[in-house]
Order: sequence, then structure tokens, then C-alpha cells
Amino acid sequence: MFDSLKKKLQNIRTRFTSNIEEAAGIEPEPPAVEQPALPEAAEPTPSPASSSPPVAPEPAAAPAAPAAREVPAAGEKREAPTFFNRLKVLVKDREVLLQEKDIEEPLMELEMVLLENDVALPVTDEIIARMRGDLVGQHRKIGASVDDLVVSTLRSALCGVLGDGLDLSQYIREHERPVKILFTGVNGTGKTTTVAKVGHYLQKNGFSVVIGAGDTFRAGAIEQIRTHADRLGIKTIQHQAGADPSAVLFDTVQYAKAHNIDVVLADTAGRFHNRANLMSQLEKIRRVMKPDLVVYVDEAVAGNDAVIRADEFNKAVGTDAVVLTKADMDPKGGAAISVAHTVGKPILFLGTGQGYDDIMPFSPRVVVDELLGDEA
Repeated sequence: MFDSLKKKLQNIRTRFTSNIEEAAGIEPEPPAVEQPALPEAAEPTPSPASSSPPVAPEPAAAPAAPAAREVPAAGEKREAPTFFNRLKVLVKDREVLLQEKDIEEPLMELEMVLLENDVALPVTDEIIARMRGDLVGQHRKIGASVDDLVVSTLRSALCGVLGDGLDLSQYIREHERPVKILFTGVNGTGKTTTVAKVGHYLQKNGFSVVIGAGDTFRAGAIEQIRTHADRLGIKTIQHQAGADPSAVLFDTVQYAKAHNIDVVLADTAGRFHNRANLMSQLEKIRRVMKPDLVVYVDEAVAGNDAVIRADEFNKAVGTDAVVLTKADMDPKGGAAISVAHTVGKPILFLGTGQGYDDIMPFSPRVVVDELLGDEA
């Protein structure tokens, strides 16, 4: 995940650095060209037969003018220095006042890169606005290198739209047990499997778990979640197919309270935001179960469709956090950046495969460090 965006952001960093150096009047040093060594001149040996008087030495020649820098021939392009190989420019105690025109081109390139990698337009606009506001019209002191300025500004903009994240284990420790987590989302996006993965993750972190089979609408859903739970050694509370899901999840909460279970994980039927009857059923589940967290599940590969659906679900029934499945199949990663900002809620996990261990807690700062990290 993020492979495409990471590579392109490295090029954008180079472009920003180059433009800021130019605005500050800093010229990158040209690559050193090794000159061939000249052969040493042999000292003249006086001839014994010669009776001519010695010739006075000629005055020393003036020092040669420094060689002019090489200029590429017309039509020839000089290879652009990569960010990781370029010389770090040290300019201690120097300030630069950047104008809009100094960074307009790299800002436009950054905008295109974000949009091409499934970052939603409003989120792209927010990142660009943060970059522009942080750089333009302010006296910026350039310390160790111009690139440090670029990286810190990019990091600030990306962290600003991703937010602070949510540590589920810490949340559970800080709240009254049982912590009740309700999973919602679109049918076929891996919601039921995600419930099992989260159950396994919590078990590994020392919490006891019970699962409520609240998807009584879809044929085979109860058997599916029970099979996962049995493999993991997690208790499942279920009713017959077609039963009221609110009743199932109410019973699950009562079981957790009676047996001192730490966490209730509630599966629900997949639904679309424009299906009024299913959405109203979900509202009833919320009233009866009173969940501590409502977690929306969708696919990272859905791109901007996932962003739109997450926003609609949030408006209809509310959302506290998001899980994106199939993140390992998404080289762009724009949906992860967009959902967090659009919904205004943190991403809780990324699904990265089919196994129960293939779930990764989402840390915004770790993601930003990966996006802006140096090449090996």
C-alpha cells in the first residue's frame, strides 16, 4: 500500500526543494569533473658544449581563470538530481521569504499526484491549502537544509488531514467493560471476516471477547461468523436466521456482563446507505445495544467510492472509526487518507490479507513517515 504515492511524493519533494533553493538564491553545486593529470615537464639539462650565457627566467604566468561551468547543449537535458543523492545545502542563519510563484509549479504537481492516487478532491484541496499557507508569505529560516523545510511542511499537512488515530487497546483499558463495538458497512467488503480478525487481535492483546451474530438477514452469515469464532476459540451468541438482530445483540451484551467479558463485537448485515429499511434497522440496533464504538468497514481498493459511502453512513447512523480491507491490493493508498479526513473519524485498522493475523493498526504518524521515508 502507498507504493505509488510514496514514489511520486519523493519526486515532489525534490521539486519543492529545487524551487525554494532557487528562490533563496542557493545554487546547487555542480558535480565535480575529474581532470586528467598533466605530465610533469622535464627540467632542461645544460649542454657542456654550449657556451651561451644563461637565459633569464620568464616572469610567472598569471593564474588561470576558473573554468566555466558546463552548459548542456541545446536540446540536451541534464539528468535531474534525485532527492536522496543531491548534496545537502547548509545555510546557517539564513531566511527566505517565499512568494506564490516560487512554489506554484510543485504545488500543481502535488495536486495531480494526490488526485491520481485516489485522494479525494476536498482532501487534496486541504493538503494544498496547508502547504501554501505554511510556506507562502512567511519568513522561513533555513537551518540544516532546504529539504528539511520541505519535509516538515509536507509532514504537517498530511498529519493534519489524517488526524491523531485511535489505539483500540488503550481505548478498551480506559472505558468501562464490556466495551461494545458495532460493525457496519456495505455487503461484500469483508465485514464479517474483519470482525473475526479484530477478535483475534484483541485476544492476542489479552482481552476476552464475545461475538454477536447480528447478520440474520443474509443466508449463511450466522454459520460464517460462527465458523470463524470456533477456529479462534471465541464464544458466539446467535439466534435463528431471520430473527431480530437487535434481540441477538442485546443478548450478547447481557452474556458479556454476566461472564465479565471485556469486549463485545457485533456483526450486522451489509447494507447500502440508500436502503431505508436496512438503515432504520441499524438505528434500532444502536438504540438497543448502545455501542461504545460504531466501526464502518469498506474496501481500500474502492477508492473514492469508499470515501462517499463512508460519509453517507456517517450521516445516516454515525461512525466512530473506519476499517479498510484489501489494503494490500491497493498501491495508491488515497482512500485511507481521504476517509479519515472526509468522515472526520480515525482509521482503526487496515486489512492486509486473508489470515486472521493480517490486520494492521493504523497509525497516522507511521503512515506519514513511510510516505516521506528515505530510500534504502
